[in-house]
Amino acid sequence: MSDDTLIEARRDYTASTLRRGDLADGPVEQFTHWLQDARGAKLIDATAMVVATADASGQPHARVVLLKQFDEAGFVWYTYQNSDKGQQLLENPQASILFYWRELERQVRIEGAVTKLEPSLADEYFYSRPEGSRFSAAASLQSQPVDNRELMEDRVAKLHTAYPDGNVPRPSVWGGYSLKPQRFEFWQGRADRLHDRFIYTRDGATSDTWSITRLQP
Repeated sequence: MSDDTLIEARRDYTASTLRRGDLADGPVEQFTHWLQDARGAKLIDATAMVVATADASGQPHARVVLLKQFDEAGFVWYTYQNSDKGQQLLENPQASILFYWRELERQVRIEGAVTKLEPSLADEYFYSRPEGSRFSAAASLQSQPVDNRELMEDRVAKLHTAYPDGNVPRPSVWGGYSLKPQRFEFWQGRADRLHDRFIYTRDGATSDTWSITRLQP
């Protein structure tokens, strides 16, 4: 069944352009420029990204998390490693991440293999988080059923009683992941749906050099 009101909900994309000469030689440098633009524009949750995984049967799953670090080695986020996404990454350690900055009319897609970070790195980030976030993380068995919110709030309260100094331990299954990119796509919305799209692909599985190709919209 179609909905004519959805079909008519269109707008043109005129915020910017993207040409080959605008691109940095490397995709991480290009991503840095675009993320700086998003943060400079004061966009809410500029580091928010969709992480898409697939389980052993091939069923895809997606959710929004926050990027916490990135460099040539990988793009990092933190979560429970026995959660649904943790199980999916155990079964199929490949993922795709997507950034969408609506106000700038830009998207970035990044694909690659995912590995767990060392526990010491998880400790470093965990203890840098606000106290409330640490206690919530310690109280939750992420992705597991719970009868009601009050049970979760009670767990948090009991942890505050047990650790009045605020130093609640990091759960051993709470940690980080790093996606090592093999492919980037930079998408800039353009008028009349004639969008600008460029992909960076590694010249080899372990290569540090990248090829750049324009794609049709």
